[in-house]
Amino acid sequence: KLSKNMEHQEKTPEGNLSKLMEFVLLDFADVPHLQRFLFGLFLLIYIIILMGNGIIFLITKLDPGLQTPMYFFLGNFSLLEICYVSVTLPRMLTSLWTQRRTISLVVCATQMCFILTLGATECFLLAVMAYDRYVAICSPLQYPLVMNYRVCIQLVASSWISGIPIQIGQTCQIFSLPFCGSNLLNHFFCDIPPILKLACGDTFLNEMLVFTVAALFVLVPFLLILVSYGKIISTVLKLPSATSRGKAFSTCSSHLMVVALFFGSVLVTYLRPKTQGSAGTDKVLSLFYTIVTPVFNPMIYSLRNKDVMMALRQWPSKHLSSLKK
Repeated sequence: KLSKNMEHQEKTPEGNLSKLMEFVLLDFADVPHLQRFLFGLFLLIYIIILMGNGIIFLITKLDPGLQTPMYFFLGNFSLLEICYVSVTLPRMLTSLWTQRRTISLVVCATQMCFILTLGATECFLLAVMAYDRYVAICSPLQYPLVMNYRVCIQLVASSWISGIPIQIGQTCQIFSLPFCGSNLLNHFFCDIPPILKLACGDTFLNEMLVFTVAALFVLVPFLLILVSYGKIISTVLKLPSATSRGKAFSTCSSHLMVVALFFGSVLVTYLRPKTQGSAGTDKVLSLFYTIVTPVFNPMIYSLRNKDVMMALRQWPSKHLSSLKK
């Protein structure tokens, strides 16, 4: 059925596709014998993401010992991961179960806009978390004054909303292009690189705009993180005892792991030169920043953080004792 659809799309006159109304998301159509297995795998991953990040979000809100700026940002980051993965995974699970892969232009554009906006939020929030660690380690005496509740709220709010107008504009600009040839998207969600491949004519200006926006929303926060950690490492190495240095580095290692996972895949996806044979690579890289990072985020932050581990152990007993009262 899929091969017939592909043949039909290739034979369709170009003029008829200028009013294209839907795309076909191929996701994992090239492995038809693995559809049920992939459905089970990604359903399990989705449940793990919801439970893991949901627990981190709840304990950072409810546990009295975690009411600090670092855990306030971590709680927001876990909520963001839930939102981010919920834009792509439920749609992919439906596709794997029903084998219906069509998606209308409006739904595709909406999905892309949410992915880009939440992706920008993740970049900014990771930069904010790096700045928080920088102030805590490099200026510990001024930390309560600098990172007060009002500042934390402003930093988080700006992270969530600052990317919205530009990403809406970028989405509208991409979907105002005429599409020709095939309507088959070799991806599991509506992302910029595969969409641009289906556009008619010269897309050089569009690609330059994508590159510019990616540099602004991805490269700038990444460089700020590098600067923050450069100063952190410089300060930590000057500490007198090995215990102090170890404790300082342990508070940053979890964040650095998430930064490496997320930014590594995003930078390569949006800032590398585009080639004809990069569709498979795009899919693999997209899996990293849309699914792998949200899966490992709770594990990295809980297993490598003594405060979170203690709160996780104590939370059930506290909850049961409060219910008895």
